[in-house]
Amino acid sequence: MSEDQANAKEAWFTLSGDVNSDMVHRVFEAVAHMTEDGIETAHVLVQSNGGYVSDGLCLYNFMAASPIDFVMYNGGAVASIAVILFMAGTRRYASETARFMIHKSHATASPGSRPDALNIIVEGLRADDARTESILRKHVELTPEQWGIHQYGDLHLNARDARTARIIDDVRDFAPPKGASLRNI
Repeated sequence: MSEDQANAKEAWFTLSGDVNSDMVHRVFEAVAHMTEDGIETAHVLVQSNGGYVSDGLCLYNFMAASPIDFVMYNGGAVASIAVILFMAGTRRYASETARFMIHKSHATASPGSRPDALNIIVEGLRADDARTESILRKHVELTPEQWGIHQYGDLHLNARDARTARIIDDVRDFAPPKGASLRNI
């Protein structure tokens, strides 16, 4: 380890809940504090079953381009659009008992929706799927069988499968060092 790496300022965080505008606001605010505090590496334990595609894409783009090196951990479940958020980490880990779930976008139409309204929903879902799939294909190596499951249903991956697919770098627990400050985003 170089002297610069030894002197790098690290911090430990948890991020949980729905991926929505509230989470976006919390992450924006937390990253502002991190930069003010001179944090170079942020270890983040993510626990989320997903939420809104646009909010997840915003967080992915923001965190991936941030001057902070995000190290992401899955200690339980990272699902749906939260997987895209998770991919913003330059290093990614999951506990042995963690799981990931990836699927296509979905929406519910209002009862009695007219065909033109349904077409707008379908086009929006197709656009969301194209955006999320481009990020997945940039980072992940799924088998043809796994891509097939993803095409029409929920693809569940345990930590070992996630490592094979390059979602994570290794199976490792989120373990802040003794005495480290732990903050919730």
